[in-house]
Amino acid sequence: MPPAAAILLLLALAGCTAAIDPFQREGTWRARHVNDANLRAMIANPAHLDRGVGDDRGRSRQAADAIQRLEDDALKPLPEVRTSPVGASAGGRSGR
Repeated sequence: MPPAAAILLLLALAGCTAAIDPFQREGTWRARHVNDANLRAMIANPAHLDRGVGDDRGRSRQAADAIQRLEDDALKPLPEVRTSPVGASAGGRSGR
């Protein structure tokens, strides 16, 4: 193929890029502000987008106390819990 024909073919294909790519075609739907629209559709009160709302069922005092103990290095010990008495032995040795 002569170089002029190859160049002409490349130019012709370059002009078709927008027509081939479905996202570049005219009339294709483009997502604009879709997340905002979905969020507004899901909320019960539009004022909640400006300021949050607390949860009366929450245990915020308990969580705050736990964080304070962590910062003060005064953690409570975990309870001694054995899930199964099977295989428990003194000293970790079997009875052989």
